[in-house]
Amino acid sequence: MQELNRTDSVRSETAILVGLLTSDRAHGEDPLAELAGLAETAGVTVVGSLTQKRDQPVSSTYLGSGKVEELRLLAEATDADLVLFDNDLNPAQTRNLEKALDVKVLDRTELILDIFASRAQTHQARLAVELAQLEYSLPRLKRMWTHLSRQAQGGVGLRGPGEKQLEVDRRLADRRIRDLRRELHAIERRKQREVAARADRMTVSLVGYTNAGKSTLMNALTGSDVFVQDALFATLDTRSRRWQLPGWGPVLLSDTVGFIRDLPHHLIESFKATLEEARQADLLLHVADAGNPAVREQIAAAYRVLEEVGIDKKNTLLVLNKIDTLPDRAKLDGLLGRYPNAVPISAANRQGLDELAVAVSAALSRGFVELDVEMGVDNGRLMAYLAAHGEIFSKHFQNGAVTIHCRLPERHLGGVRGDGVCVRRRESVAASLDQARQEVRDEASPSEKGEISRITEAEEE
Repeated sequence: MQELNRTDSVRSETAILVGLLTSDRAHGEDPLAELAGLAETAGVTVVGSLTQKRDQPVSSTYLGSGKVEELRLLAEATDADLVLFDNDLNPAQTRNLEKALDVKVLDRTELILDIFASRAQTHQARLAVELAQLEYSLPRLKRMWTHLSRQAQGGVGLRGPGEKQLEVDRRLADRRIRDLRRELHAIERRKQREVAARADRMTVSLVGYTNAGKSTLMNALTGSDVFVQDALFATLDTRSRRWQLPGWGPVLLSDTVGFIRDLPHHLIESFKATLEEARQADLLLHVADAGNPAVREQIAAAYRVLEEVGIDKKNTLLVLNKIDTLPDRAKLDGLLGRYPNAVPISAANRQGLDELAVAVSAALSRGFVELDVEMGVDNGRLMAYLAAHGEIFSKHFQNGAVTIHCRLPERHLGGVRGDGVCVRRRESVAASLDQARQEVRDEASPSEKGEISRITEAEEE
């Protein structure tokens, strides 16, 4: 079992970055930029890089034979300790490459697992990382024991120490995987109960690509001091803080683990308990790094992860962070043209936070109604119903009656009835914004109206 985790000694090494650029995968100006960031996060010094364009990888060595030889010469010239692939390799490809290059080879998943292992701080995160590592390593156990001999003497059924050790490790790994799944499932159920217990509070969850500035945004909105670092996967654990949302009231704001392109499936499965806050949230704030050249690919990758964990249908507001890093306004205008519902901000400079608060209030208000409910002071049943299913802002008592100002989901409006009950609707934040937009349309010139209609149609799409 000591050889299961091959990525536990990646740090303080030098590496060559390698990528196979296939036609079915989008690539930015620098296709290895993200892999370089991952290597830096893992503490690896990059001493060279190599890419190849092919429609399909070679089944035996992933790269073509010419590129493998070129990579071998580069590894010799730079005296590299390992080769990092920006692709996932199967066990045979890794074995063949290590034999041809005479240097350790790690694929993208192994590197990400190493980073997660180094960043895991809580018991839950460490369990999740260990499970992902074991599930990844289990199919690769056979090649990990090729250094042991197989004694063929004695005929069929008499196997050497390497194969016996392989069987032992497989049984140990299977048993540990079952134990970890059981423990993480218990944590997930407990997390579900904890989140359900806060059902009386509105919850907003920060999601998005790693290093998009989610923790910085949480600090700016809540005045908290959660850990912030300009690095990939700076934190793996969910943190929740109280946010006094103007025009709405207190809501619970949660930060979650960052996503990345081609996030290993084992990790997504292992971190389902960590993503429970996002799954149960009333609104997702999808934070993206507007200054990153690959921001569109990162937004798409984050949505794919949300889809994989089953929360892609949630009410979501796109937040374009780090606009202070953009070279000019044209870049931001281009992003807003593609994502007209997005809110541009700079969490570090506290720019656009008021506009974000208004947008969040409007998003939360959709599907809710704001009411003044007048009833007798002895109507305890209805008072309890409003408190359980909505948010009460104030109570005004007069002449044996009470008027309650509250906010209630429309699906619970049918329960607000009874003798002596008078219900009056108030205008919601979302309705106020819609009215303001209509006033702008009414006062606009004909050419301006055409532009407003174009933007509105894009938002609705």
